[in-house]
Amino acid sequence: MKKTLLLSLLIAFVAITNAQTVDKKWGIGAGIGAYGTLNKSGVGFMPELYLSRYLSPRLDLMLRGDLGLFNSKLTNDLDMANGFLDLRLKLNNEDKKFRPYLFAGPGILADNGESGLNFNIGAGDKYYVSPATALYMEVGYVNGIESTVAGKKTRDNFWKATVGVEFDFGKTPDSDMDGVSDNKDKCPNTPAGVAVDANGCPIDTDGDGVADYIDDCPTVAGLTSLKGCPDSDKDGVADKDDACPDVAGLVSLKGCPDTDGDGVADKDDKCPDTPKGAKVDAKGCPVDSDGDGVPDYLDKCPTVPGVKDNNGCPKEKTAEEIEAEKMKVEPVYFDSNKATFSAQEKAKVDKLVTLLQENSNYNVKVTGYADALGADAYNLNLSKNRVSAVVKSILSSKNKLKKNRIELQKGLGEANPAATNDTPEGRALNRRVEFEVTKK
Repeated sequence: MKKTLLLSLLIAFVAITNAQTVDKKWGIGAGIGAYGTLNKSGVGFMPELYLSRYLSPRLDLMLRGDLGLFNSKLTNDLDMANGFLDLRLKLNNEDKKFRPYLFAGPGILADNGESGLNFNIGAGDKYYVSPATALYMEVGYVNGIESTVAGKKTRDNFWKATVGVEFDFGKTPDSDMDGVSDNKDKCPNTPAGVAVDANGCPIDTDGDGVADYIDDCPTVAGLTSLKGCPDSDKDGVADKDDACPDVAGLVSLKGCPDTDGDGVADKDDKCPDTPKGAKVDAKGCPVDSDGDGVPDYLDKCPTVPGVKDNNGCPKEKTAEEIEAEKMKVEPVYFDSNKATFSAQEKAKVDKLVTLLQENSNYNVKVTGYADALGADAYNLNLSKNRVSAVVKSILSSKNKLKKNRIELQKGLGEANPAATNDTPEGRALNRRVEFEVTKK
């Protein structure tokens, strides 16, 4: 009878093992138990084997078998085989190393050639030495079956104390490969390579709701809208990118304010009170295209230099100013140590002649000069010769001008230099004849 019961238990073990799921929800345990009857003295030992199946965080289903293999005077009454189908009630969470439990369930007992239904009940504790290996110890009560011994009916009930080891097994699925099984993973779609916590969710060091792997500021709590970075002045620009982190500003100006709205941040604006709409330069100051000191937004002639009291437009010239400009004639210049002048310089004399011809009330004063090279007396005489050459050209017969139109003709030598005499360029400007047109 014992062999038949043992074979039945082995067949059941194989059947259950072949029904494994994708989760690691199976455990197989093996141990040795000390047994004793409640109505007799003596203790015997029996091996124990069980297979457990995870049902929920609080319940396991166990298929357990005990077999009396060692017979002696003390253990003769344990010449039996017993199989149970137990429920195991777990008393704390699965993340603890110590996991106490209660168990109970019906069984089939074969003893002294007789068999029948019985049950057991007890308590135990498992200690996990690794994620999938635990040592266990339990005590329990085993209800016997009614049997006939020497013509008398009897029922042997047992107590037992068992120690052993359990191994958990079964494939553990981890779809996102983060090291946390799918049945425990609260974030099952974590990207590959991302560090996760015990729940399989991406680590969020600063606790701001933005996982470290997408948090630009992983050690400082910030805003989801700014990729986990803080924004102290609440202007929509993260502090790390804010050029003015202590004062609210514009996103377009890296978080800096622009009080006058000219597009230049206050910190860089040299003209912070520019009227709205005025075009400004890089410093925030109004543009003055013609450089007349009147900004374009006030300048009615922005492309032509003018004066402030005429709204940036050129001031209208008086008749006297116009006539004074007309009476200006450029000096005639001479080569070194020469009293003759080129055709280009003669064009200036011709302009003077035309002016005198067109304005009979105009006269002219002619004054000549020399550079500082040579003796003073020589240069004085050279300047007079230059005046004479110019006057001769003015009074040429073809010009039909009278001699009295020339009020003064005088050579002053090195006096009144127009430029330095220390350079060739300066001396060239000093070799000249000047005109002063006067009005009668």
